[in-house]
Amino acid sequence: MKPIHVGLLGIGTVGGGTWTVLKRNQEVITRRAGRPIRIVKVADRNLDLARKVTQGEVAVTDDAFSIVRDPAIDIVVELIGGTDVARTLVLEAIAHGKHVVTANKALLAVHGNEIFAAAQQKGVMVAFEAAVAGGIPIIKALREGLTANRIEWIAGIINGTTNFILTEMREKGLEFGAVLQEAQRLGYAEADPTFDVEGIDAAHKLTIMAAIAFGIPMQFDKAYTEGISGLAGDDIRYAEELGYRVKLLGITKHTEKGVELRVHPTLIPEKRLIANVNGAMNAVLVKGDAVGATLYYGAGAGAEPTASAVVADLVDVTRMHTADPHHRVPHLAFQPDQLADLPILPMEEVRTAYYLRLRAKDQPGVLAEVTRILADLDISIDAMMQKEPQDDETEANIIILTHITREKNINQAIARIEALPTLSGKVTRIRMEELGK
Repeated sequence: MKPIHVGLLGIGTVGGGTWTVLKRNQEVITRRAGRPIRIVKVADRNLDLARKVTQGEVAVTDDAFSIVRDPAIDIVVELIGGTDVARTLVLEAIAHGKHVVTANKALLAVHGNEIFAAAQQKGVMVAFEAAVAGGIPIIKALREGLTANRIEWIAGIINGTTNFILTEMREKGLEFGAVLQEAQRLGYAEADPTFDVEGIDAAHKLTIMAAIAFGIPMQFDKAYTEGISGLAGDDIRYAEELGYRVKLLGITKHTEKGVELRVHPTLIPEKRLIANVNGAMNAVLVKGDAVGATLYYGAGAGAEPTASAVVADLVDVTRMHTADPHHRVPHLAFQPDQLADLPILPMEEVRTAYYLRLRAKDQPGVLAEVTRILADLDISIDAMMQKEPQDDETEANIIILTHITREKNINQAIARIEALPTLSGKVTRIRMEELGK
């Protein structure tokens, strides 16, 4: 049978991995897809790199538009990253009737609604398994494997850089800055780590998962995002003493009032499997009404793990290449005209439990003032721990765990507590999730 012709845009880490995996596993991939899948043209600004990786086996060019407009290309694989040029190239490929495979989470989170609408109108597919959690097949699980379920919530460790940093902080007792430098030295963190450590990368991925889980449009601009750069080693140690681990989680929940969409450091009971996902690994916990909680674990980045997802998409598109567009799996799991207009809840309306750490003068009556403020705002205390002052210090660390309350109540409480003359500095607040049911 005639091979499927693929044009590859970008042959860096993931592009090189895609070339390698597709070539190495060509025989088994052909048997699974039903026909050969061949990369016939590669575009990259670094022509020397492209020629080195492909060893002169295919045509290489620095003009990506020549690929998306080439009538001999069936599928365009976009691995160049970014949102501006990538958006133009993807829309151009769609306009020329080509299916698209992409690993670009930022592109989809920001421009996905436009891209999917264009693909629907043109009758082509956009596949994006590699855009979330690298080699973990979480998109397929949400879109197909769990299609019988009402998804209730998703909680994921979906950024390997931050998980590596938090693991090192916990295991070695180091502060954020020192571990970030080590992560950069080892190649886990970029020279500019902002997208990772401030939670933006995770928010892109969470936006995509929420859209598939709940049948809503992409709404990245409404995601609450808080990173790990402000975390102190003390809080990670105190959390462990209380039986918790700190992880940067992407959390989305379907509630009666709307959809929660939030990324932030989170205390999780150490007995949960996801709390024990360490290093640069990823894990996604999905709760469905019929199946219960299911956990998906694996490498969230890297050349071949991500290439695994890219090639899986190529096989899927190849299988469905000649199928009637109306009989294909919808991009966001739900039929395009059946997306729900569910509101994204503002963060102040989110309900969860909290870890609070405050530094207070070591004198009578301080705790009474703090607990009175919490009680006035209907915030119930679950546990409390005081760390005695060291040597000649006159202030003690007080750690309070609350029961579930509304974010706006805790905001008011923190403001009042910080105004007390017996308190110094800011109150540290970390949200808590049980993730058990």
